[in-house]
Amino acid sequence: MTKQTRIGKTDLHVNPIGLGTNAVGGHNLYPNLDEEAGKNLVKSAITNGINFVDTAFIYGPERSEELVGEVIKETGKRDEVVLATKGAHKFVGDGVIFDNSQAFLKQAVEDSLKRLQTDYIDLFYIHFPDEDTPKNESVHALKELKDEGKIKAIGVSNFSLDQLKEANKDGDVDVYQGEYNLLKRDAEKELFPYLEEQNISFVPFFPFASGILAGKYDTNTKFDDFRAKMPHLQGKEFEQNLEKIEKVRKIAESKQAEIAHVVLAWYLTRSPIDVVIPGAKRADQVLNNSKALNVNLTAEEIKKIDWIFR
Repeated sequence: MTKQTRIGKTDLHVNPIGLGTNAVGGHNLYPNLDEEAGKNLVKSAITNGINFVDTAFIYGPERSEELVGEVIKETGKRDEVVLATKGAHKFVGDGVIFDNSQAFLKQAVEDSLKRLQTDYIDLFYIHFPDEDTPKNESVHALKELKDEGKIKAIGVSNFSLDQLKEANKDGDVDVYQGEYNLLKRDAEKELFPYLEEQNISFVPFFPFASGILAGKYDTNTKFDDFRAKMPHLQGKEFEQNLEKIEKVRKIAESKQAEIAHVVLAWYLTRSPIDVVIPGAKRADQVLNNSKALNVNLTAEEIKKIDWIFR
């Protein structure tokens, strides 16, 4: 039996190491993705007890949901999988806008249900805020779908604290997803106190800050894709970040673990975080991430990592 944790105040129980699937069918995000490899990694996750799978309409667009849905159907384990997806992107002409209107969100859920080949979604997030819709109205639409059994929990993603508070006026927001990692810790000050007070679970994305926190890079690493524009992977800042990673490497080696395992284990010591969703492109990476559950950090090590990245 794999370790299970409850997500905040929901009735969802998951392995604390989940799977982010933007590289499964996310052709608009990554060039040259192999769909069969994507399906294999989802299958490998599910058959090995990683039961929290996170996707979104915009990964593909649509294709990630379709592939994830196919795999879950093929494995016959729908009742064991906790499935999260997101909606808000609306294609208008050649562009994309965000729409949080009640009608749009209700239709987005119906469309996701079809692509995922299921009659309920465990966790549905409003992926990005729009500028017009009062956020409590948006959540009210999801609450109606929850009452109908079409979704089991309500999430918001990329909202500011003010937008989150407005969305949670009636206490219906269960989960918040936002950017958070050891190099970008604004959420600790801006969001964590409110999330803890409201028992809203925080699911961080970019846990490895595009790979650097997985210990994958050294001073010779050069980037020729979207990472080439990221300040934390360039020049002096990159060098300083690599030095910090080396300090974590010592802790990892003392535990016969990898840096990535220690980093994921540290996130799970933060009180609003119940589950993390590292992405993967190959099945072996998924299973490797789950080894983070074998890492037990001492209070001193937790403090030391906190201090290194202050």
